[in-house]
Amino acid sequence: MTDPVVRLSGVTKSFGAHTAVSEFDLTIPRGTILGLLGPNGSGKTTTIRMMMAILLPDRGTVELLGGFPDFSRRARVGYLPEERGVYVKMKVLDQLVFLGELRGMARPVVRRRAMEWLERLGLGEWASKKVQELSKGMQQKVQFIGTVLHDPDLLILDEPFSGLDPINQDVLESIVREQREQGKTILFSTHLMEQAERMCERVCLISKSRKVLDGNLKKLKRRERSGVVAIEFEGDDRWLLRMGFTDPERVGDAYHLAVSDTATQDRLLAGAVAEGVSLRRFEVLEPSLHEIFVRHAGEQSDEPPLRAAGGAR
Repeated sequence: MTDPVVRLSGVTKSFGAHTAVSEFDLTIPRGTILGLLGPNGSGKTTTIRMMMAILLPDRGTVELLGGFPDFSRRARVGYLPEERGVYVKMKVLDQLVFLGELRGMARPVVRRRAMEWLERLGLGEWASKKVQELSKGMQQKVQFIGTVLHDPDLLILDEPFSGLDPINQDVLESIVREQREQGKTILFSTHLMEQAERMCERVCLISKSRKVLDGNLKKLKRRERSGVVAIEFEGDDRWLLRMGFTDPERVGDAYHLAVSDTATQDRLLAGAVAEGVSLRRFEVLEPSLHEIFVRHAGEQSDEPPLRAAGGAR
């Protein structure tokens, strides 16, 4: 099937005088990982809640899995909200069985599948413990299991890795990629730019309730190239001076050179050959996702735009 899994057309949502989402269009193709990215307050969570019919738009239309997001369509979605919520007095396995049965799964099937997931995420020995006995990171893994337990067609993950240590972040990343390989569609909302850059095929960047960029990440990065070449070679750099690069920037083993166009790149490469330089690397650099967002929306935002992985909250 080639129909998009999610389609938003002209969606607007206000709360009193505050417009949370404004004239928003978004199409999520089937079988992709899309990153919904933006600062706090930009409208990401409101957008997701409208996809799930938790909120209804003031204007515009929302289609989920081919139609209005009614109960039957929402049942095919695994939604991990930003606000974590577990029943702390319930035992871990009992909670997962309860969640699976809400999705229409037979008890023997959901018990078996829940135990498989618990073992995979290192929680097998905690199955009979109350959720309140688990650490926050372990509770988050339980909630993640509840999200994927019923084998949904669409996963919506709102800040899924917040609060997890790097090892468990890697584990969940690998599971998300595995879900993608199985043909699932993933909507992934995060502040962590390095993580989004590793995982997402498509991105939608939001700033102050409006979409500022949307498309295939590789194509966006090629389009946003800023004219910088990284070059590594053996020997001294006097040949660069002879070619007119009077102040090359040294970054590790490479020189970063500002080049204005393809013709200048070709001239630089031809000059290296003419000078007999032994090149180890010649690369036109693409901007990071963080740099792309700052370029398009950083000045519009009232908050620090976005942080790289490991940055301050």
